[in-house]
This record gives sequence, C-alpha cells and structure tokens, in this order.
Amino acid sequence: MVEAITKPEEISLDDLWKSVSIDNGVFQPELLTNLPSLARRYLEKAIAPGTQLASAVRLWMHGEIKLGQKWHPFQAEEVICWDRGMIWQATTEMHGLPILGCDRVVDGVGNASWNTIQRSGEDITRSCVGRVQAESVWLPSVLCRPDISWAELSVSQVQATFTALGEPGKITLTVSNQGVLEQIKVDRWGSLEGEAFHYSDFGGIVEDSGTFDGYTIPARLRIGWFFGSEPFESEGESFHCTIDKAIYK
Repeated sequence: MVEAITKPEEISLDDLWKSVSIDNGVFQPELLTNLPSLARRYLEKAIAPGTQLASAVRLWMHGEIKLGQKWHPFQAEEVICWDRGMIWQATTEMHGLPILGCDRVVDGVGNASWNTIQRSGEDITRSCVGRVQAESVWLPSVLCRPDISWAELSVSQVQATFTALGEPGKITLTVSNQGVLEQIKVDRWGSLEGEAFHYSDFGGIVEDSGTFDGYTIPARLRIGWFFGSEPFESEGESFHCTIDKAIYK
C-alpha cells in the first residue's frame, strides 16, 4: 500500500513538532573561539554550557497585535523547525467575535491567514521565511552552526549571515556588554499598505529576557516594520509579545 503524502499546507503544528529529530550535541563555549567577541558574548549568555543543541523550539505567547489601526490582545502557539519551517497559530477578537490567525511556511510553501482571508504564493512564502530568520533569536542554537558567518559591526552590534529555508538572510543583533540581546533587525520581504513587495527593515526591541531549558531568549518584545527609523513607532510597530513558555527539541 502506498502511503498518502501530506501536503505542506496540511501539516499541523503538532505534526511539525513531532517530525523534529533530536541532536545529541551539546553547547560547548570553547567551540566559539573563532567567532567575533560580541558574537561569543551573546551566545554564551543565550545558551548554558551543556545544553542540548536544539533544532526546533515550541513557544506559547500572549500580547497585542495591530490589525488595521487598532490593537487587539492575542494568544498564540508556535513551532519553529529550522530545517523545515514555522507555524504560528493565534486567536484574538474583533468586534467581540473570535478571529483565528496563522502564519506558516513548511517545506517551501507559505501562507498567511486571518479567518477566511488567506494569502499565499511566492511573495508570502519569502515573507514568512524572513520571519523565521528574525525569530532565530528564539532558537539561538542554530546560530552556533558552522555555516553561520559572523561580522562585528561596532562595539555593540554583530551580524550573522546565513541561509534559512533556501533564502539568504542577515540578522543584526544589538548586544550589551553583558551579552544581553537588546535589539534585532533583518531585511524582510513584505508589502506595506498595498505597495509592491520589497525588502524593508524589520525588527524590534527586546524589553525583557527569560530562561527556558537552558536558553535565555527574548521574552518580551516590540516588533514591526521600519525598525531603526522614525516611522517604526507611528506606522511600523505591529506586534507586542510575551513568551510564557518555551521547550526545545
């Protein structure tokens, strides 16, 4: 009997999590000796020695999301699997009615939806991949991989260059003297206010950190488009979240 092949858009959040294979490798700070000092400082703060080098994270979060011109409280669950993709599922309310939202990209197929309104295609897939690149800070073990290239931009900024889900990307991290992550920024593919899709600055401010299973990650963030410029707070900021729980695999 031939097994039915599950299409990428039919894979559930639980399916994606269950598909992750466990790596027996553990974090050893001495393996970072060839990295710039700021990158080492960040990773040594983000991962406790002896922690399993995970390739996936499952997150539970709550916060506020801007839909149109109004902010709405949300709760969400997310799985990021570095080698396959990401699924983020959220619930909120609008005019007293429940709304379900989902961003996802799995095995090269992405889509975004709120209730019955769905968007898909190459542009949405590339935009969702950009989200995965930005959210690598919730899975810092992948930034220890040998295919990551690091460059120190200043005394407080370091940049990682890599390929995620087939798309080249760069993430710029602002890091304190103690190795605490303060800001993140990526060039993310997107369409703002009906414009044609293009790369724009996307990122946010880390307001607090939390430690889960040996990983110290951003636990409270303000995120959006136009990061690093004046329109960020007035137009681009669209997502406030607090991480309630994170588990690694």
